Amino acid sequence: MQNLTNISINATSNKSLSVLIKVCVVGPLFCIFFFCIVLILNIFASHRQFLDTSRYILFASMLINDTLHVMISVLLFLLVIAQVKFALGLCFPLLFICSATFQNTPFILATMSLERYVAIFYPLQCPAAWCSDRIWIIILVLWFLSCTFPVIEYSIGQRYPAVNMFSTHGLCHLPTVNSLPIQTLFRTAVNVLSFAVVAVIIILTYVRILLETRKMRQDKVSVSKATHTVLLHGFQLLLCMLAFTMPITETLIVLRADWPPEDIIFFNYFCFVLIPRFLSPLIYGFRDQSLRSYIGKTFICFPKKVESSVRCQIQENLFPS
Repeated sequence: MQNLTNISINATSNKSLSVLIKVCVVGPLFCIFFFCIVLILNIFASHRQFLDTSRYILFASMLINDTLHVMISVLLFLLVIAQVKFALGLCFPLLFICSATFQNTPFILATMSLERYVAIFYPLQCPAAWCSDRIWIIILVLWFLSCTFPVIEYSIGQRYPAVNMFSTHGLCHLPTVNSLPIQTLFRTAVNVLSFAVVAVIIILTYVRILLETRKMRQDKVSVSKATHTVLLHGFQLLLCMLAFTMPITETLIVLRADWPPEDIIFFNYFCFVLIPRFLSPLIYGFRDQSLRSYIGKTFICFPKKVESSVRCQIQENLFPS
């Protein structure tokens, strides 16, 4: 009896240690990611030239979208590993935002690639929809499309109207809320179709700009930069598509290693959901020369501002008015 008690205590302590390690891994990375995003958005808000360029407006919308996705997914991750159960009616909005932002990322990447295409081939006669004061319409359309698919997915699963969503409690993750096979099939079909269409758009845009680079004798530098930018969008899309490899990696890990199921789920979540979302906007943001220069100026000027404020505070204390 005492041996059984010791085994249960050891299992509980190992589980608590595993949860603590997971939180310590995810927490600092999220703080670094959030700090970088806030820094970039603050630069956008402080300098008017970024808000007057369609490319930067689309990039800012991608930053906001990915930040929402990471925040909600990390919150759901912490709630699941802590085994917190609450009403399903409160769970639906969180899963809805997480699904919509996941779907919206490839749409924004495709739009950014098309914006580069328009900027190269129609520099003087830019369509009105792609101007900086009209690009918000395209962004709203993308949000509408990305929010439509989760609504349809949830609606086709409403087969139990007798269940009270605010009195029924459970873990807030997709297997609990969207457990019907038709919902899984619909979600998989929408994701595969969306990412395939976006991949075709990015590939065609890249090839078209690459062919134009060989024809143009002037301004080859800007066209070459646009080609590299579209290629980077393809890499970002590839990072986002790593989430689709989770079922395959789970099967391989189960066959090759004797890991607990919760550790396998965390490994997939960390490698194929969090890391791509952390890297995707940061790579694009720190690659941009103008944005990188403002980030450098911010870090250089920040100690000077702190030093001047401290000096003023000391003078006020020594020579009060």
